[in-house]
Amino acid sequence: MESDSVSNMGETIAVIGLGYVGLPLAVEFGKKRPVIGFDISPARIAELRAGRDATREVTTDELAEAQHLTLTAEAADLADASIFVVTVPTPIDAHKRPDLTPLLKASETVGRALKRGDIVIYESTVYPGATEEDCVPVLERVSGLTFNVDFFCGYSPERINPGDKAHRLTTIRKVTSGSTPEIAAKIDALYADIITAGTYMAESIRVAEAAKVIENTQRDLNIALVNELAIIFNRMGIDSDAVLKAAGTKWNFLPFRPGLVGGHCIGVDPYYLTHKAESLGYHPQVILAGRRINDGMGAYVASQMVKAMLKRRIHVDGARVLVLGLTFKENCPDLRNTRVVDVVAELRDYGVQVDVHDPWVDPAEAQAEHALDLVTELTPGLYDGIILAVAHEAFISMGAKTLRRFGHERHVLYDLKHILPASESDLRL
Repeated sequence: MESDSVSNMGETIAVIGLGYVGLPLAVEFGKKRPVIGFDISPARIAELRAGRDATREVTTDELAEAQHLTLTAEAADLADASIFVVTVPTPIDAHKRPDLTPLLKASETVGRALKRGDIVIYESTVYPGATEEDCVPVLERVSGLTFNVDFFCGYSPERINPGDKAHRLTTIRKVTSGSTPEIAAKIDALYADIITAGTYMAESIRVAEAAKVIENTQRDLNIALVNELAIIFNRMGIDSDAVLKAAGTKWNFLPFRPGLVGGHCIGVDPYYLTHKAESLGYHPQVILAGRRINDGMGAYVASQMVKAMLKRRIHVDGARVLVLGLTFKENCPDLRNTRVVDVVAELRDYGVQVDVHDPWVDPAEAQAEHALDLVTELTPGLYDGIILAVAHEAFISMGAKTLRRFGHERHVLYDLKHILPASESDLRL
């Protein structure tokens, strides 16, 4: 695959799954050593070979800098690797239970390429024990090899923050672990070669898995608290943002803000932890309470919008509302687990006609993922209500005056993300 001079740079790494997590990793390693970037989607491979990344996490120039990166959708090409890094999604199903299907299928793919002395590192978010209890048996069964005798494993949780141009893969400290002390040291050195922020070697794979899953559980609970406070303060007629700003003058007050909690991590990881806890006979209280609050925020936002419209004597059934933003966070095309869809669904249950506009989203992806037909051109004077759902820079730059032009003479402007000054919107979370 590569010249002898390249092969001397180190063992070949295969990165399995080239999404938001895998591609930046493959690119960074590919700047220094031979890397096989594997994805099951031929279209994704073709796109990357053409120098384009639909996730916008890696630029064309950065792709070009990864001179030792080979891209493929052929599993047979993985045979040249001796280190495998699995970075596939770990979603939840319709019943909010962990869905390990992508992880286990990736393990089967790796197992078919596994050789004596190889190392398999998992980065996908899982519950403590998943690597050794769920993935390793698959690797052993498919490869016919024995764990910690013929091959070894590690876990290094991903900390990618989609759309964040300040906190990148190399500038976020990396937790590492391995199935033996020697392998743990080797894996730590592997990542230390590309992570300028440094690494932290955890005591075991299970500790590293647990550390990852509580990072986002902690954020989920903090956001749930401020969401509940926002609901309480709204009933009191108090601006929750003003309260949080006042409380934030204390040095140790945490700067969380209310909102919809989506994305692949914060809205998902707690269910992995609670699933494991329940399998051990413990029913979590605080974690699931936070999840219930955050999962219910879409319905709450819709009900607030409907009440505000009724107060303005706007007939709700048949009304038309514009939702600005569909992604789970600002300035990023990621639709995974976006909770904006909850707002849309709830408004439609009230008989409202909802149009969604998001310049960051591929309309075909919105249709495929959420059966939503995006509005690409906005018509002035058309809407009874406007919801600022995502803080894209494109929306912030419009300002209230421009945004209100899309509404009828009598309409409601709901600033869900506190983009506008309080005096310039009709409703805030």
